[in-house]
Amino acid sequence: MAKRFEQTTGPSQRQQRVAELIRHALAEVLSRGDIQDDVLTKNVITIPEVRMSPDLKLATAYVMPLGGKDEDAVIKALEKNKKVLRQEVARRVNLKFAPDLRFRRDESFDEAARIDALLRSERVARDTGKPSVDEDDE
Repeated sequence: MAKRFEQTTGPSQRQQRVAELIRHALAEVLSRGDIQDDVLTKNVITIPEVRMSPDLKLATAYVMPLGGKDEDAVIKALEKNKKVLRQEVARRVNLKFAPDLRFRRDESFDEAARIDALLRSERVARDTGKPSVDEDDE
C-alpha cells in the first residue's frame, strides 16, 4: 500500500535543518574569501535565508550585498562560481547528494521597509488614535 503525503503548509523540520547548515556553509565560504572573484571579494554578502526543495536536491539562497549595492553583479558572480560553491558546501555539509544552488535577491528588506512606511502613514496613526506629527505642532 502506497503512503499518502498530506499537503503541508511549510517546509519540514529536515528541510529547515539542512537549509540552515547550507546557509552557514555558504556564509563561511564567502566570509573567508575562498572564492577568487573580484566582485565577491569586494562586497560583504548577507545570506539571510536558504530554502530547500522537498527532496533536498535544490537549495535556493537569498542573498543581499551589504548596503544593497551591486546586487545584480553579486548574483551574477555567485551564479558564475556556482560549481565551486557547490563543492565547498558538499565538503562542509555531510549529505548524500550535494544540492544544486540557486541564488536570488532577498526582498525581505524591501518588504520590511514597505510595512514600516505603512505603519507610519497618516491613516494608521489616525486609526490607532495617536496624534500625527502635524497635530503635535498645533
